[in-house]
Amino acid sequence: MIARSFFLGAALLALTPLTAHAAAPDDGHPVLMDAGKLSALATQAERYPLFAGDLARTRKEVDAAMGKGIDVPVPRDPGGGASHEQHKRNYQALYGAGLLYRITGERRYADYARDMLLAYAKLYPTLGAHPAASNQAAGRLFWQSLNDSVWLVYGIQGYDAVREALTPQDRKTIDDNVFRKMAQFLSTGSPKVFDRIHNHATWANAGVGMTGYVLRDQDLVDKALLGLDKSGKAGFLRQLDLLFSPDGYYAEGPYYQRYALQPFVIFADAIEANEPQRRIFAYRDGIVLKAIRTTIQLTYDGYFFPLNDAMPDKSLRTEELYQAVATGYAMTHDPALLSIAQWQGRTVLTPQGLEVARDLAGGKAKRFPFASMLLRDGPGGDRGGLAILRTGPGDKDQVLVAKNTAQGMGHGHFDKLNWLLYDNGEAIVTDYGAARFLNIEAKDGGRYLPENESWAKQTVAHNTLVVNEASHFDGNEKLADTLAPRQLYFSGDGPTRASIAEMTGAYPGVTFRRALVQVEVEGLKSPMVLDLLKVKGGKPARYDLPLHFAGHLIDTGFPLQSNVATRPVLGKANGYQHLWVDATGKPGADDGVVTWIEDGRFYSYRVATPGVTMILGESGANDPRFNLRREPFVIQRLDGARDAAFVSLLEPHGRYDAAAETTTGSASAVKSLVHERQADTDLVTITLRDGRRIVLALADDTDPARSHSAKIAGKAQGWKGPVSRFDLEAVK
Repeated sequence: MIARSFFLGAALLALTPLTAHAAAPDDGHPVLMDAGKLSALATQAERYPLFAGDLARTRKEVDAAMGKGIDVPVPRDPGGGASHEQHKRNYQALYGAGLLYRITGERRYADYARDMLLAYAKLYPTLGAHPAASNQAAGRLFWQSLNDSVWLVYGIQGYDAVREALTPQDRKTIDDNVFRKMAQFLSTGSPKVFDRIHNHATWANAGVGMTGYVLRDQDLVDKALLGLDKSGKAGFLRQLDLLFSPDGYYAEGPYYQRYALQPFVIFADAIEANEPQRRIFAYRDGIVLKAIRTTIQLTYDGYFFPLNDAMPDKSLRTEELYQAVATGYAMTHDPALLSIAQWQGRTVLTPQGLEVARDLAGGKAKRFPFASMLLRDGPGGDRGGLAILRTGPGDKDQVLVAKNTAQGMGHGHFDKLNWLLYDNGEAIVTDYGAARFLNIEAKDGGRYLPENESWAKQTVAHNTLVVNEASHFDGNEKLADTLAPRQLYFSGDGPTRASIAEMTGAYPGVTFRRALVQVEVEGLKSPMVLDLLKVKGGKPARYDLPLHFAGHLIDTGFPLQSNVATRPVLGKANGYQHLWVDATGKPGADDGVVTWIEDGRFYSYRVATPGVTMILGESGANDPRFNLRREPFVIQRLDGARDAAFVSLLEPHGRYDAAAETTTGSASAVKSLVHERQADTDLVTITLRDGRRIVLALADDTDPARSHSAKIAGKAQGWKGPVSRFDLEAVK
């Protein structure tokens, strides 16, 4: 559970009176953006390709919307439906028209924004709860209030840009019947949402706070910053305190870090513009700017790690990150952010966006420093962490992600010590993410599907330990929020990089520890990955260790009993009901290998787990509406064990060239994988076919300063720290 007393003093200290600027007579002058700088953009807009491209794109989109006329429908549809999509188009057009008016000075854009808002002024006061509301807090324009908050964040920015050009009567009509009513609905009218520590509240806080600045309403601003009772126990500053770790990692995971970043950044910009004395970008050791950089680190080839409730197709090419990169660059002038803008191919039509475009055109970009790192979780950095091991900064370099984080609230999955692997530009060891078709009306109006609960959140849908076919914490979110893994060790340097973490309490009486080690080997293009997962259970149990992968099965080293005539289902509940079983087999000591191919590279998954049964299959069973993707898996199963040690090695190798019709290195370079236990140390020996041996020593004591010793190849060897590597020459 998030400690609500943490950082409260800092939040209260941030409360200062509104600036003289915000308290000045209301002449409609813009307060969310520097109008003078925006007007000056017109003379420079065409000079820099990135900015010119966005200006042309926005003009084309807004002109097209204007050509269709004003359409403000009565809300009726869920996500993806006609009214939903039209209100979404409206706030985008309103925002774009405001920017275009300020940049070009063309009155037609202000008139269009005015006419649209006057139509909303007639509609909005008549609205009650949305008719398509389901299990979420109902909005008025949209099926959930979150979307109303997004409308307000965009709409108030567009209105701020044109408000000065309106008559006092039109301003009053729009102020009172659109923005003030919407702000009241999303704040005092929705207290359970507004005062939550959650991304829904972040969007509401940002929209209401910016509305307060535009309407010169200090009460709205204070409520947005400090919660409805203005105590500091809720509100925007409290969100900054509790939703981010000291490293800028967001509680709900990478996907929602991307989504929540936009209101954090935009509202911070507005606070800086109106109340610079707050020094919002320095708040909590610069947490907003840290969060921007951390968000970028949470990607592979530009796409976010799909942890917790996440869509795997989300990348840095999103509105949230265009704004974040521009703001981050304007505040820091970090040239690495320019390379991200270059990859995005977009920016925003603001002075910050112009800076990005100008300096990018000036050749100032430097490569973003993607690197191995441990991102602590929790507001105090003491609730586990996300371990990222990278072989390099390139788009095709291997990346291992160890998810040793806390639950992540309602969007969290039951997957303690889960892991993912990216290699050769592809996701190899995969995470399903969320069962959802965002904004596709035919799929439950774009909402999370029932299979998100029955499959995607369940432990067996991930690459981690399952005990007795039950999910971690028995699928209890409240219990899961009270316990987090311990990150015991992390090393992201050198040719042998490692993460070790431990989880206690996911199952009663069970503790499991996982060491993931990235092992570079001379002559191999990508590192091997050793996975040692040890379980202490105390009583007989069924232990399953799934591995979900991307690719086509090529071969197995052991005989299979295949299900040809029928396709049985693995279980009845907790995600097992969604798994088809295609084959099973019992590997011997030396033949426990499964090989698949993905994008022209082979991957061999070798196990050295005594007594294990291998289960091969595919997700998608018991799915009458075809809501699930069909994806392959392999499960290591141990029955009746009290304690266990799952020992696995994943090896990338070889190349298949479809154009040249050539295959090289399709056979594994590994001859054997052997695990032994000496005193307080696990020794894993990888023997290559050329005779070389690599011995990895993993000590129980994870103190980096502690010395250890073991007999390796007949000789006493010593080392310091929990992980060491010994390369032995081939026996001649």
